[in-house]
Amino acid sequence: MGKIIERSFYTSYTPDVAKNILGMVLCRRINNNVFRGKIVEAEAYTQDEPSCHAFRGVTKRCQTMFKKAGIAYVYMTYGMYHCLNIITENEGFGSGVLIRAIEPLSENFSNTNGPGKLCRELNITRELNETDVCSDNSPLWLEYGNIIDPENIINTTRIGIKLAADLPWRFYVRGNKFVSKP
Repeated sequence: MGKIIERSFYTSYTPDVAKNILGMVLCRRINNNVFRGKIVEAEAYTQDEPSCHAFRGVTKRCQTMFKKAGIAYVYMTYGMYHCLNIITENEGFGSGVLIRAIEPLSENFSNTNGPGKLCRELNITRELNETDVCSDNSPLWLEYGNIIDPENIINTTRIGIKLAADLPWRFYVRGNKFVSKP
């Protein structure tokens, strides 16, 4: 087991967390098995832009986004796909990083080139909403991985949204085959 990422990592400016989370390892414990994947794509969302669930303030759906940094926000989209975000910045400010794609480090899964696909593969559902990913006894956590050379990080606009689509808050690892397709 690697070193679990401390909460302070997530308290920075959300786009910086989205960039710096590349290369870190998403871990999911199911029964006695641990599945690991290197994060290769992430997007930032904050309450001050209209594509963020927290844009209109605290609601039942997005109340998790206003919790402390390092908490998982799992929601459903299109009525069938779960998506995993990690809460960032300060408690009370709705922001988070969407984990869009991971490169499997375990042989038991491979279809992880999109946020809904990786959640399906790792059985990440609403039951894991509000999980503390900084806890060592959690079913879901992040570990330090390899730092990605800045020259291998692509910064572009986010995909799959209509509002605030021009913000350059999507980051991914250049040439990685697990990055989702626009």
